[in-house]
Amino acid sequence: MKYQVVIAGIGGQGAVFLVKVLSIAASLNDQKCLGTENHGMSQRGGQVSCYVKVGDFYSPAIDQGQADLLIALEGNEALRNIQYLKRDGGTIIVNADENFPKTEYETIKIDAFSKAKNREFPIQALNVYMLGVTLARDSHFPFSQENIEEAIRVMNPKVAEQNIGVLHLAIKDAKGIV
Repeated sequence: MKYQVVIAGIGGQGAVFLVKVLSIAASLNDQKCLGTENHGMSQRGGQVSCYVKVGDFYSPAIDQGQADLLIALEGNEALRNIQYLKRDGGTIIVNADENFPKTEYETIKIDAFSKAKNREFPIQALNVYMLGVTLARDSHFPFSQENIEEAIRVMNPKVAEQNIGVLHLAIKDAKGIV
């Protein structure tokens, strides 16, 4: 199976952390995986785009029109990176409110900022929350919940259980999205 993911956000939101979690998950699953940053995180708050390719690939970059999935940690970054999605079958999972514009792609939007603001989870775990939404809503995502949980434990054992709790909350919340 080949699967290509673009993770887009702004500096400090944890896009690079997600690349590492997915790379570990692939390794634990004996899957080939390439991951890279498209734009450096030179400043907190700057644009960050990362690529993850699972399967038999030779270059970590994703060309326009090739990504299966776009995980956007912020609505504007979804729009800035939408050109990477496949025309047929591309999916956007975006942290956005009801004002996010309609697109030609399957779009799953959830206002994770509001949930964090309401103290449903720490804002520092917004990236993990969006990964949980992805697990719940993208049937083609090449990782299982158990696989992601183990990768989170390997990646950062100190806060693993807190992150896994956020992952579970997101999965539960995402099942209620229409």
